[in-house]
Amino acid sequence: MQSYSTTPQASAPRRTRRATAAATLTLALALLGTGGTLAPAAQAAAAPATQTNALGPYDRGPNPTNAILEAARGPFTTAQATVTSVQAAGGFGGATIYYPTSTSEGTFGGVAVSPGFTAARSSMAAFASRLASHGFVVISIDTITRSDQPASRGRQLLAALDYLTQRSSVASRVDASRLGVAGHSMGGGGSLSASSSRPSLQAAVPLTPWHTTKSWTGIRVPTMVIGAENDSVAPVSSHAKPFYNSIPASAEKAYLELNNASHTAPNSSNTTIAKYSVAWMKRFIDDDVRYDQFLCPVPSTSTTISAYQGTCPHS
Repeated sequence: MQSYSTTPQASAPRRTRRATAAATLTLALALLGTGGTLAPAAQAAAAPATQTNALGPYDRGPNPTNAILEAARGPFTTAQATVTSVQAAGGFGGATIYYPTSTSEGTFGGVAVSPGFTAARSSMAAFASRLASHGFVVISIDTITRSDQPASRGRQLLAALDYLTQRSSVASRVDASRLGVAGHSMGGGGSLSASSSRPSLQAAVPLTPWHTTKSWTGIRVPTMVIGAENDSVAPVSSHAKPFYNSIPASAEKAYLELNNASHTAPNSSNTTIAKYSVAWMKRFIDDDVRYDQFLCPVPSTSTTISAYQGTCPHS
């Protein structure tokens, strides 16, 4: 069943920023019409609407299309940096950071990604690097031990974001006010734990998540839960669906179920996972309403999607 929310609690601050930008543009145009002199900032605000960043201050990259989102890589060239366990200082087990090489569009949102039970960060490399190529700085972590439980993985995701924004070699490229989390299996459960304990996060994408806690009524972070129809490790009936159902609609939420897919679907390149994860992160971390079109109206079932529900975010 689809539900609709036109006044999501978590989106209000971001909409305020857009309203401020719009007001600046209106003032600039008014000054132009009366012969007033514009300061450089006002001149920039009055730039033609065809420019890449005309819609909002955090829009990054070209106008999105299905072809761009479904391509193997996004529009940004990326590089990577390694974080050792020593540098992580006990907060997490080490990491690889994927980041756009360009700095011409300003800072980027940051995302921390956790692997699942017994897995290394290499299992999430395809997901993390692809996300970065759409304009995010992504820190994909190893956990302190491979048997760490979801709550611990959640704390490590938050520690990784703190490292990324405060001590990493690319900290200057990251906007510390625009952060999100994602993870697979117990790492997906960890992203729920992280969202519950840090409501200032802008987005979360748990991937075939596993957690012993089933109710997440306290989450205020926009969350897209991605389950797999044939998941026998974290069956959607006892994991992904209850998680989604318990999150309040005011937080903005979506549930996507991968058609005929297994628990390990996020461990390899997956176009459906990438397309909707990127759209969700762009919409809520970057407040980029150009991505609404991929989320509203909610996608129909198809050869790749067996079910989809959502609050259908609106700008």
